[in-house]
Amino acid sequence: MFVRRYWSVGSWSKDQKRFMTTSKRVQDRSKLKRVHDLEIVTEKWKIASKVLFLMEILKKEPEMIIPVRSLDQYRSQISLPKPHRVSDFIRKSPKLFELYKDHRRVLWCGMTKKAEDLVEEEDRILEEHQDKAAEYVTRFLMMSVDKRLALDKIVHFRRDFALPVDFRTGWVHKYPQHFKLVKDEEGLEYLELVNWNPAWAVTELEKKTMGITEASEDHTQGLLSISFPLKFPPNYKKAYKYRGAIDHFQKRSYLSPYADARGLKAGSKEFDKRAVAIMHELLSFTVEKRLVTDHLTHFRRELVMPQKLMRLLLKHFGIFYVSERGKRFSVFLKEAYEGSELIEKSPLVLWKEKVQSLIGYRGKKKIETFSDMSDMEDNGFDESQSENEDIDLQIEQEETESDMEDDSLGDNSEMDIDELCSAYEDNTKRC
Repeated sequence: MFVRRYWSVGSWSKDQKRFMTTSKRVQDRSKLKRVHDLEIVTEKWKIASKVLFLMEILKKEPEMIIPVRSLDQYRSQISLPKPHRVSDFIRKSPKLFELYKDHRRVLWCGMTKKAEDLVEEEDRILEEHQDKAAEYVTRFLMMSVDKRLALDKIVHFRRDFALPVDFRTGWVHKYPQHFKLVKDEEGLEYLELVNWNPAWAVTELEKKTMGITEASEDHTQGLLSISFPLKFPPNYKKAYKYRGAIDHFQKRSYLSPYADARGLKAGSKEFDKRAVAIMHELLSFTVEKRLVTDHLTHFRRELVMPQKLMRLLLKHFGIFYVSERGKRFSVFLKEAYEGSELIEKSPLVLWKEKVQSLIGYRGKKKIETFSDMSDMEDNGFDESQSENEDIDLQIEQEETESDMEDDSLGDNSEMDIDELCSAYEDNTKRC
């Protein structure tokens, strides 16, 4: 069985390894907790992400063309195992890519005129968005404990924050009034906050619920008492059972993500609720209101968050939704979605949907459950059905396989992590 890595750690006990590699993982959650629509979101972008990656590779080339054999080095990024050929993957999207041979019979790949126009459109969108992106990066630095973050870590969020391709080489120098690039004694590069902007020390939740656009100059960051929007699956009855505990959590004050959290005790209720606020704020910054969870774990120390971050996300499934579909876990901000659609679509999301409409690959009717290579291992491509119909068939099959009831939860009204984790494990095993 394929071993998934949850966190980058030096060593694990034998029992811990066994737990993380057994089938009792996120996909074994109750069918009542699974959000079918958000699984569709993850599934439908799996191929699109590979196509967008290929477009980005071509965009970097001087003439936006590249020998197909040179694309072999990117097999891992597009999850294309041998013996599948890169050229076959490219041929599935003739509206975006062209293949031709030169006089030496070398096969080259380029973009169609329509794809080149889309690349220009993306550049315009990123240019128009760059000031907002600079704000988000600055606020990210403002939330960090040392007011600086490793550049190699921020790069993981480049697409999520809609940062340009030249983020590390050129863009980071365009806003010296906000941040600067520095190196430590070992030569590692960091982005460091230059000026604290009190007007930006207002959470997205404050803006939405209180109508605050920006803080005044004398605004100080302290305790917040704003409830988080909750969304539970309509057929999940246990939400009523834990209503008391949920209400207690919602009413509890918490430290603003922009306040100094050095004094918080790890594991305390205040510590955990602030971590929820941090996750909510970061997800609000992103283009699709979702992030890859292992990218989040890189910032546990810098953002003063719990070591067991996945448990926190799983525990608060009314606020977040974790999907394991694809190569990595993804976490969604549930309030941002109505069904499988983003409620507010940025220009970049609308652009990605244009690209999606031109991709020839339409998925398949039956895909193996949660396989890293599942989207590339079929023998052919079926365009006779709509994309969402194919995805629906797959997810329905998977949900039938994992139709596990929540009766393993105890009667105790306290919303304890052990009780919630039991929804993902069998009756004989506890978190």
